[in-house]
Amino acid sequence: MTLQQMFDPAAVAVVGASATEGKIGYEAMANAVEFDGPVYPVNPSGEGRLFGEAFVDSVTDIEDDVDLALCCVPGAATPEVIEECGAAGIGAAVIYAGGFAEAGEEGERLQEAVVAAADRHDVSLLGPNTSGFVVPERDLLCSFASGAEKLPAGNTAVIAQSGGVAHALAFQSRRQGRGVSAMVGLGNRANVGFTETIDYFDGDDRTDAIVLHVEGTDDGRGLLEACRASETPVVAYKVGQSDVGAFAESHTGALTGDHELYTAGFAQYGVPTVDATDDLLDAAAALADSPAPAGPNVGVVTAQAGPGIIISDRIQRGGGRLPELSSETQQRVDEILTGVTYTGNPVDTGRPMPAFGDVVTAVAEDDGVDIVLVYELYEQAMGFPVEALSGLAERVGKPILFSTDGIEEDMADDLSALADAGVPVFETPERAADAAAVLARYAGMAGPAAGQEVVADD
Repeated sequence: MTLQQMFDPAAVAVVGASATEGKIGYEAMANAVEFDGPVYPVNPSGEGRLFGEAFVDSVTDIEDDVDLALCCVPGAATPEVIEECGAAGIGAAVIYAGGFAEAGEEGERLQEAVVAAADRHDVSLLGPNTSGFVVPERDLLCSFASGAEKLPAGNTAVIAQSGGVAHALAFQSRRQGRGVSAMVGLGNRANVGFTETIDYFDGDDRTDAIVLHVEGTDDGRGLLEACRASETPVVAYKVGQSDVGAFAESHTGALTGDHELYTAGFAQYGVPTVDATDDLLDAAAALADSPAPAGPNVGVVTAQAGPGIIISDRIQRGGGRLPELSSETQQRVDEILTGVTYTGNPVDTGRPMPAFGDVVTAVAEDDGVDIVLVYELYEQAMGFPVEALSGLAERVGKPILFSTDGIEEDMADDLSALADAGVPVFETPERAADAAAVLARYAGMAGPAAGQEVVADD
């Protein structure tokens, strides 16, 4: 099985396409036609054209080589549709309908019939019970949700068990000005799940970080092995600390399992975990846009003491360390800013100054520092130390994170300059500290001994 036909198709068929607004077949077609390749509406009851494309009766009637089918038909009709897709040489399909394994024994039998049809023809299935996926850079909008066309391209792949969470993460990423390389809702994971998608996006040139939303899986071992094999950093949000098992199982057929066992397994396989969707995206931004940290030691430079205290406390509670700066670094800071408020770690300058960037550089060049976090409330007369930060992370081989606050329109140009320089920016001291703590945990993680059991399959 390859996911190339799913996430990088040459042509797409929308099976069950409808001219009736509000139906999934209409909404899916409305999104699909944004694609830069051929899109075919398929419905034996369809007449004329839909969004400028002529209806065809069956995928087997399409003369073009179609890679991907978007199945907008009721659950009971899905096995026959997958058989037709296989006969037409279509290698991938998205199944939007529910009523499968999440709906009891009858639904489980229906899902087994769909998987059997897919197995006979080697068809990769996303779903059932999913809202689909989006690859913004290719305008590949295989979702029936409105707003999918407004998602910007970025370098984080979102892989979520829930299609609703997948879309929520993608929309959050848009509001943060970051974007996604792909957004995928796995749904019931009939034959495409975490292992397959992690492996695919690890090899995707557009993806520099992978984030996971996990309710539960019957292949915990495969999930962890895929994470460990990935050269692309992976961060996970495992839900289900309280008793939500019955609700989760009715949602995507998931068994949530022991939460602590999952998080311990992720940690031992090199995957930091977080407890909120915005934390997931912040961690991805830190990992995707930065050199890999060599250790957990964080050097903090702040222009205001209060936020610096919040940051210092939160980093240490999150697993990072604040080492003492070397005597050479402290002397260097003293020479840059005589009478600086505090030259330990964090370095507190009291307020933004013309030489603020030089202080950041001094801390970044300290051999005992693995990660640098900078906090500075915006002052229009000073701006941000963009010139000092530009290229600094690459030169010292360390992540450089930046956090600020101020009036949005006043900061806009400087924030844009930081983005162009590849500097991850965070809106609050807590979010910046949590992202730095994820980097610190990521640096300190090591894989388990061979054969060690960490997560039992549900």
